[in-house]
Amino acid sequence: MRDPRFRKLADLLVDYSTRVTKGEKVLIEASSIPSEMVGTLIEKVSENGGLPFVEIKDQRVQRSLYLSATEEQMKLLGGFEMVRMKAMDVYIGVRGLDNSTETADVPQDRMRIYLDHVAHPVHFEERVNNTKWCVLRWPTPSMAQAAGMSTEAFEDFYFEVCTMDYAKMAQAQKPLKTRLENCREVRISGPGDTDISFRIDDIPVIPCVGEYNIPDGETFTAPVKDSVNGVIHFNTPTIYQGQPFDDIQLVFKDGKCVEATGSDTEGVNRILDTDEGARYVGEFSIAYNPHIRKAMRDILFDEKIAGSIHFTPGQAYEMADNGNRSNVHWDMVLIQRSDTGGGELYFDGELVRKDGLFITDDLQALNPEQLLS
Repeated sequence: MRDPRFRKLADLLVDYSTRVTKGEKVLIEASSIPSEMVGTLIEKVSENGGLPFVEIKDQRVQRSLYLSATEEQMKLLGGFEMVRMKAMDVYIGVRGLDNSTETADVPQDRMRIYLDHVAHPVHFEERVNNTKWCVLRWPTPSMAQAAGMSTEAFEDFYFEVCTMDYAKMAQAQKPLKTRLENCREVRISGPGDTDISFRIDDIPVIPCVGEYNIPDGETFTAPVKDSVNGVIHFNTPTIYQGQPFDDIQLVFKDGKCVEATGSDTEGVNRILDTDEGARYVGEFSIAYNPHIRKAMRDILFDEKIAGSIHFTPGQAYEMADNGNRSNVHWDMVLIQRSDTGGGELYFDGELVRKDGLFITDDLQALNPEQLLS
């Protein structure tokens, strides 16, 4: 018997997140998730009149593919996947992670071949910019362990946060979008050395309230490329290309990261030296999902933590474009709640959020107590 929560999640993904309509071609890309959930998505897409297509992937198989990557092989693979992606109207990616560090031992040069010829053109460019898309994780014992929860408790948490009232969240964030659209300069301050400022004028502002990611809860834009100056110290553990990092601090001058340190300083700099754009920032986002309170080294959850912001070295989204291009897109999270050290967020010199809580009247509907009421 199928878990009834599968259908509730499928309804959200197909009816709300991607709004599948009759005749639309939908690619369902599934990795390490129950076949019953894939079947439920196929049925729901078909009920809406969509045409479902399915790709099943496996994390360990992907690792083997990356290890054997050659230029010729990845160019061909990227070409095949590009033809298919261009034919799609909708993309739904449901990704289970049995081991979040599965690709930690893939050499950087091999991973770069895959990024250059498959991931970047097919997903960062074609899929992100030319389809209706939504990406989400699937709950696994390894995720539960990272969250410090039992498998059963984590599954309950997962379905609660993934199927929350995103329509209410969408309404509550409208004043934040308006403020950001009328803001010229943002300043972030916090414990230690964190004090960084940048301009966002004339960059589009994009609310994410259950459409692109599940779970969701952020509003993002991008800094003017050469405007970032100061220091930011991230208090949230991260993982990138299968490698874990902690305690990352970045120093910026005229938009460029000129100094980077962390638990693995060499590793951080190796990633930031991938290409010229990796040392510039492609995204700035303010997060407010009331259910997500702590980090678990899974960016689809961690970047939505209530009371946090994230800063992203690398590729800018074309929908909020500052012109930065890179094969890297590394979301780094700073939680500013009082229980993690606090911090302040300023728009054009006005304090709008302190210690993770919005303090202006127009933004208080985004605080956890209001979103959960």
